[in-house]
Formats: sequence, structure tokens, C-alpha cells
Amino acid sequence: MGNFLNKKVIGLCIGILIAAIIWNLPLEGLGTEGRRCLALTLMTVTFWAFQVAQSGYAAGLYLMLLIVFDVAPPDLVLSSWTGTTMYMIIGAYLIASAVKTSGLGERIGYRMVLKFVKGYRSIVISIFVMTAVLSLLIPHPWPRAFLIMSVISVVIKSAGICREDAVKIGFTVFASSVPVSLIFLTGDSSLNPIAVQYSGLELGWGGWFVVMGLPAVVASVITCALILLLFRPEGEIRIDKDAIRKKQDEAGPLKPKEIRVMIWLAIAILLWVTDVVHGFHIGWITLIIAMLMSFPGIGEVLVDRSWSEVPIQALVFVTGAIAIGRVGEATGMNAWIAQTVMPGNMPQNIILVATLTTAISIALHMLLGGVIAVMGVAIPAFISITAPVGLSPLVASLIVFTAVSSHYLLPFHHLNVLVGQGEENGMYTQRETLRLGIPFIPVVFFVILCVELPWWRFLGLL
Repeated sequence: MGNFLNKKVIGLCIGILIAAIIWNLPLEGLGTEGRRCLALTLMTVTFWAFQVAQSGYAAGLYLMLLIVFDVAPPDLVLSSWTGTTMYMIIGAYLIASAVKTSGLGERIGYRMVLKFVKGYRSIVISIFVMTAVLSLLIPHPWPRAFLIMSVISVVIKSAGICREDAVKIGFTVFASSVPVSLIFLTGDSSLNPIAVQYSGLELGWGGWFVVMGLPAVVASVITCALILLLFRPEGEIRIDKDAIRKKQDEAGPLKPKEIRVMIWLAIAILLWVTDVVHGFHIGWITLIIAMLMSFPGIGEVLVDRSWSEVPIQALVFVTGAIAIGRVGEATGMNAWIAQTVMPGNMPQNIILVATLTTAISIALHMLLGGVIAVMGVAIPAFISITAPVGLSPLVASLIVFTAVSSHYLLPFHHLNVLVGQGEENGMYTQRETLRLGIPFIPVVFFVILCVELPWWRFLGLL
């Protein structure tokens, strides 16, 4: 505990020191508001990296300091609440709560385990399959992963799996959510829509699946293969399917509440898929469906206490992370970073452009952490510097997005992995994330250069 507290205090001191230096350091080409934005941003990222406080607290402090020191007006700092993103996240958590509390999620999990799971390899593969299937039903990776973990915990216990292998399986649950969440636009309702918003273009549910579905599936398959290669089981694993079947039998036949959830999920998926036809944004659809699931007669799935399933700390963190990009753009911080860190001229060859963009994006991600925060800084900068070479804003945005959202080294680099760290969750530590993260770096380049670019050229985006 002492070392942990010391780490926090050290991070606190480093963050404050960085902020004080940048705040008072004359930076050529960067005005007062931009310099203050940079100082507070670097301080906040340092707090996140050292886990000085829970990420929501650090983000909340950042938001208030931006306002108090007149770095930007409140309507800009809190502008994420005037769009669809925050309400999509709220709706996603409420829908996830409905799937979980109704018992439908566990029923699906048990059925898949009984049908497909035979040993360690099939457990790992089934986790990826369950993650993909539930990504259509639960539009946020965190509650989805915890739901899958609750099912896998039954498998671990019934099979008598040793501690070492249980850690590997727990890590797989949360690691699988990283690439699989990129397949559908609603696979990660807090990240995927933001990448589209930064491009300034419209891309509906079906459009996202066409553009990103294939690359994300390839990344998911490679991730699964790497886990099977790098995290081999200590011994033979035998699944006690009788125990799983007993759990399933105890659930009994489909309950009316589960049927209502299934109907609302079917309606939600239909509306998500056809958003280009009806014109309603999936963020509003997600929240409307969640609200209706509480009404008498037609819903009665969500109740008063269901609101507690919406983590305010996550909403504050996302608000802060989005503010980094938007305030950074308004104050000139993003443009200054682009001029300072980015190359002056981008090469004309699209492969070299993508390679350079990917490398710099990964480097910024490793330095700054936080996928949304890095997207907020890197995407506007790369859209600006790649415009002269004729690169579409959507392509530039998605290259950066793929680089930072599909990779991590330490848990704080990706919230999907961070939320599962610890004994009470996925049981894994930084050791497991590094073991997968290091060899996955060349995979990121492969997916972008050898899958995305040819695919987007075929689609006419290049």
C-alpha cells in the first residue's frame, strides 16, 4: 500500500510540475489559452498515467480548471453533452443492465458454452464469439465484458481450472473486447461514433460495418490467435457441462421479462441497421429504446435502481477526454502540436502516409494514454496535414482511430482493458497486457497497411 501511495504522490507532483512549467513557458506560435490548455492537458494525462486518482476525478478537475481559468467557455468545455455521444453511452449502459438483470445475457452465455466449449482453445474462441454476438445486443464493451466474465467464472469454477489458466482466460475476456468492439458502430458507443464525428462526415451503422467490419474481423482473428500462442494452458482442461446445464435448467423457460428485452433489442438492432433510411441518429435511438424499456406494459425491465448501472465517473471521464480535442482545437493547441510534432510535409505515397500516421499515432498513444484523449489531439492534426495529399478526412480519422483504439501496452492505455484489471475482475495485471501488447504492434501496421488500405481502395475511399 505504501508503494502504491508513493506512486500516486509522485505522479501528483510530476503532473503539477509539468503544468507549472508549461503554463509559464513562452512557446512560439502558441497563445495564452493554448498554452494553458496544453499545461492542464499534460497534467491530467500524467494523473491518468500514474493513477493519481480515479480517472473520472482527474477528468472532472480538468474540466473545471478549463472553465475557471477562462481557457474556454463552459458551452465548449461541456459540448459533448449537446450531441449524441453521452446519451448513447447512457442508453448503452441501461440496455446492458436490462440484458443482465433479465437473465437473458447469462442464458445466451450458457447456451454457447454448452454448444461450443470443450477445452481451453474453445473457451478462448467462444469468448471472442460471445463478445461479437453480444456487441449487437449491448452497445458498450465494459458491461458486455463483465457479463461474459460472469458466465466464464462459472466455467472456470466448474472445470476446476488452475489459477494461472484462470488469469489467462480472464484477460482474454477483456482483451477480446478491444478489436471486436470495432466491428459494429454500436460495438463501442463511446469511441466509434467519435472517430466519425472528428472526420466531419456522416457514416451510419451500415456504412461503418462496410468500411470497418472486415479490418476489425481480421484484427480480432489475429488477436485470438496470438492469445492462443502466447498464453498456453498449464494443463488439460475438462469442462463440467453438467454443472453448466444445471445452471441453465435452474433458469427455467424464457421469462416474460426476457421476451420483452429480446423484442426491444430486435427493434433497436433494426433501427441501428437502417439509420441511413429513417435518418434518426443511433445515439437518440439507443436512449429512446432504453427509456421505453422502463414503461409499464411494454417494458417494465428497467426500474428506479437501474440508473445506478450508469457510472457517472465514466461519463465525466469521456467528457474530459472529448474536451481535450475540442478545446485543444479552439485554443490552437492541436494545430501547434501538429506543427511541432508532426512532419512538415507528408509524402505523396499513400502507403508512406499511412505508415507515418500509424507510427506517430501509436507513439502519442503510448505517451499520452487514453484513446479518446489521443484521438482528440491526433485526428484533427492528421486531417489537417494530410489534406494537401488528397487524403479523405474519414480515411485519416480511421487510420488514427485504428492505431490508437486497437492497441495498448499498459492497462491505462485502453479503458476496455483497464476496467478488467484486478483480482475482483479479470484477475490479470500489467504483465499480461505487456505480453500481448508488444507483439501486437506489428499487427496494427499489418491491419492498416495490408487490410484497410486495399479494402478502402476497393470501396473507392482512396
